[in-house]
Amino acid sequence: MNEQKKSKYLELEINRIEDTLIPRPWPIIEPKSKEEIYAPWIKDPRDPDGKYGEFIEENISWEKATGKPWALDGLLVIDCTIWSLSGAICGSFLGELGATVIKIEPLGGDPLRYLYPFSREEYAFEDIYRGEKVSPTFIHEQRNKYSITLNLEHPKGRELFKKLVNHADIVLENYPPGTFDDWEIGYRHLSQINPRIIYCWFGQLGQWGPMKDKTSKHGQMMLDPIGLCCSEFVHSTGFPADLLPREKGGNPTRAGEWTADLVAGVHTAVGILAALYYRENVSNRGQFIEATSSEAYIEVNDFNIGWYGYDGSIKARTGGWDPCLNQYAWNPCKDGYMMIGGQTDRLWYRILQVLAEEDPEGARLIAEDPFLKEMAARNALEGLIKTYTITAQWLAKNTRAEAEKKMVSREVAAAPVLMIDEIAEYEHFVYRRHVTEVYDEHYGRVLIANSPLAHQHRTPARVKWLGRPLGLDNGEIFTRYLGLGPSELKKLAMEGVTTWYRE
Repeated sequence: MNEQKKSKYLELEINRIEDTLIPRPWPIIEPKSKEEIYAPWIKDPRDPDGKYGEFIEENISWEKATGKPWALDGLLVIDCTIWSLSGAICGSFLGELGATVIKIEPLGGDPLRYLYPFSREEYAFEDIYRGEKVSPTFIHEQRNKYSITLNLEHPKGRELFKKLVNHADIVLENYPPGTFDDWEIGYRHLSQINPRIIYCWFGQLGQWGPMKDKTSKHGQMMLDPIGLCCSEFVHSTGFPADLLPREKGGNPTRAGEWTADLVAGVHTAVGILAALYYRENVSNRGQFIEATSSEAYIEVNDFNIGWYGYDGSIKARTGGWDPCLNQYAWNPCKDGYMMIGGQTDRLWYRILQVLAEEDPEGARLIAEDPFLKEMAARNALEGLIKTYTITAQWLAKNTRAEAEKKMVSREVAAAPVLMIDEIAEYEHFVYRRHVTEVYDEHYGRVLIANSPLAHQHRTPARVKWLGRPLGLDNGEIFTRYLGLGPSELKKLAMEGVTTWYRE
């Protein structure tokens, strides 16, 4: 029955916008039971009775998180970032670990709220109570944050902000360099009010140097693509015209997601935790942190910089191939793409054993080829072409499931390239509750990716709620921290300092 449901789901034809709006139940395939999951462990000599896996699951599974303490409980974070996934994911990580995170937005809202796929409101989520539209990006990346509106361009807005910072541990912002300083709410000013404040600025190139961040004449700030292009990542991504190391190859392409900002956000969260440790254990003072997407990505460029510094080599685009490892790429098969990892001599001969089951004579000839016997020879250009031709021809005769089963049976690393609908149904992620459905008070049922920090024994990260409607928490936050009542908030709203919604 489950297979029939899955087939019907995957064969749904998309011919018009309305076809993409059909509600789809989740999960299509029911996840396996615990007994079904652990049955294969009995055959594993490294854990013959399956007790180790059960021990880990009993301690860090999603279901066990309820009631456990929060690692960052008691910390207050003020997130002023707009248009920024760096700030969004950094603040959300801190919130998922237990910090109280207040997101301050302009009166019209963070532009990320309105970043709908293809600019179509049909793909937006809608607040059940107010009818406000919000993008999938916003509700997913602004988790566990309170939402307040505050006009920081207004003198009264800045005064309220300073009073709020008096209670805070961390401030996040990404406005054009010097903006907060000009408004007298930058680090130099806030550290006088609160010496323990940790102040983090996000950008693409930085606030100083020959190419520091700038805005366009329309006031648009630099965004993720700048960081990607300036970090060499875009040059390295895409298919090559050839594999000669000094050729520029084929056309570059962007990453499928906004990865420069996401990487910078993760790096910065680590930096903030280090600053907190130093403050609490050494200095009793905060500090200023600058985080740029370009430098975060340059740092993950692997050996490219070292290789260039060694002899001036410029790494060419290699598509799905890895110039250091072979086999180590994805190639097309009957129903998609398949990744095979067989970079050592031992693994290469295991791959040949799989091929020999369907083509014994062909596998014998490959095994006898002196050029393919050793790993170093296979990593040369001619070896790459030969070996990938061999495996690609074999994959073309197999589906992803067939290829994976055959390779894994010989202990060769292999996995299918999955699309998002398949990830949502992937039994491993479903069972671990990393892909899970939550009920949000304002948006109803929403399928999300759980926090990657959730699997901690004593202080797991948790998702309490998704991105909030604009200014939803004005009353609670301004009252709790600044003692302002409804009449005062209404007056401030009339003056253009904040907004007021009657709940």
